[in-house]
Amino acid sequence: MHLVDHDHPTCIGCGACAALVPEFWVMEGEKAHLLGSAKVGEREHLPLEKEEHFSRNMEAAEACPVNCIHLHKSGQKVI
Repeated sequence: MHLVDHDHPTCIGCGACAALVPEFWVMEGEKAHLLGSAKVGEREHLPLEKEEHFSRNMEAAEACPVNCIHLHKSGQKVI
């Protein structure tokens, strides 16, 4: 299983993720929000069913200036 983990408190609201991958990311107030995610404490988690979705979120993670978007593949942290 693939997973996106958004460390919401660390987000600075630069908007790169929402600009690059609007099907998964939106700006809400001063921070980004991962659409369809479940809150786990102050973090947002979203399981990804397709490899394409993982690749798209990798773009968002690589563009994040504070590295608050993390991707996991088969239980292993990739970024």
